[in-house]
Amino acid sequence: MARRITVAAAQMGGIQRDESRARVVERMLELLRGAHRRGATLVVFPELALTTFFPRYNLDDPAEIDRWFEKEVPSVETKPLFDEARRLGVGFHLGYAELTPEGRHFNTAILVEPSGEIVGKYRKIHLPGHAEYDASRVAQHLEKKYFEVGDLGFNVFGAYGGVFGMMICNDRRWPEAWRVLGLQGVEMVLLGYNTPSVNTSGAGFEDPYLRTYHSNLAVQAGAYQNSCWAVAVAKAGDEDGYGLIGSSCIVNPQGEIVAKANTWDDELVVADCDLDMTVFGKETVFKFSAHRRPEHYGLIVERTGAEVPPDIRKEAAE
Repeated sequence: MARRITVAAAQMGGIQRDESRARVVERMLELLRGAHRRGATLVVFPELALTTFFPRYNLDDPAEIDRWFEKEVPSVETKPLFDEARRLGVGFHLGYAELTPEGRHFNTAILVEPSGEIVGKYRKIHLPGHAEYDASRVAQHLEKKYFEVGDLGFNVFGAYGGVFGMMICNDRRWPEAWRVLGLQGVEMVLLGYNTPSVNTSGAGFEDPYLRTYHSNLAVQAGAYQNSCWAVAVAKAGDEDGYGLIGSSCIVNPQGEIVAKANTWDDELVVADCDLDMTVFGKETVFKFSAHRRPEHYGLIVERTGAEVPPDIRKEAAE
């Protein structure tokens, strides 16, 4: 018998800087209820779903910075989401900024079952952007200033009758992240993102179309090469005067987009996902035990940056 799960990607329109958490949670509750009406048992919310994407602002006051972080989840503001999910029998994935009791700051996501129990936590590992104010940028991208590199690794969790993993935003662009989950038999990857429609680095022009294309490409390739489902969920549209690409989608283990957002607002993207569809790829083209050759992959973990071998560099210079 097929192991089917109906999943809703709960895309959210922009969250403005002065929008309260209570108001944001009201929006999330509407999405949760709508997903329930459409038969979903798992709702996936974006990265930093409770606030605006605050790393675009250069803040120095620790108290001002910490107000964007959650000291506990559920909290007073987020408890209604847990309560309603439990009442409806619908679980969810939630991205938020985490402030630990020890004072550490992470970009975090949790997986919650319909019972309201948190069954998985992930802290973002591939932090993009920069750590210091950069006057050349159209907008700042200070994730490296506000967050530590995640310390929980890429783990899988038994939930919803399957094997689930999590990523956050930039992680989706790194094949190593997908492969570590794939090597643990992941059947569905949940990931939220806040991707600007314009590259803010000042290094050169990148068409918004390419920003969206590359986002989808990374998710489709990761899902196909590890024979798993992927649910990629964005914040979208105008947020504090800055554009976010949206393009939330659900991708099957063949790398096909089976459902995709059509707006830049709060929107549900729903698909009926058969977890057993992952078996074919895992037992054929991507049967890792038969075809992988890790003895030849040493550079992946031995080296961070790209280096041209000295003899090749010398030859190219001559």
